[in-house]
Amino acid sequence: MYQNTFELTNLRRRFNVIWLWEQSTDNFLNNSGLLPFAVLTRTDNPTETLTQIAAIINSMPNKQQQSDISASTAILSGLKLDQDSIKRILRSDIMKESVMYQEIFHEGEVKGEKQALKNIVLNMLRNSMNMEDIAKLTGLSLQEVEQLNLSLNTEESN
Repeated sequence: MYQNTFELTNLRRRFNVIWLWEQSTDNFLNNSGLLPFAVLTRTDNPTETLTQIAAIINSMPNKQQQSDISASTAILSGLKLDQDSIKRILRSDIMKESVMYQEIFHEGEVKGEKQALKNIVLNMLRNSMNMEDIAKLTGLSLQEVEQLNLSLNTEESN
């Protein structure tokens, strides 16, 4: 059973649930706001549908709209198609201009930098370097270095 109402103290909304895979693809191709969902609709050939979407996106005059819809389409298409097909069909240069794409990319960079710093600190600790010196060199607090040292000791004892 699925939910079809939303309730708060003084608010009650009823809505209809639709199954995308039961919907006609044409309804989604004719509305730019629905384009990202089109690959998930009732289609015999999701790759061809994505190709149609790409053509529509490329004909849009507004570059920001192109990049936002392209990025959204790529994300949702990943539920049905493989990454290589999506990359081949959608222009990644357009997607990269999307605010959400840039945010996701930035988050990945930050996580990568944090992981790299953590690996460096762990290597310093494995080489018996003084924790205060590690904190000074890496910009981490002494407490953060001590926590990493504890995790290293726990890891090694297992």
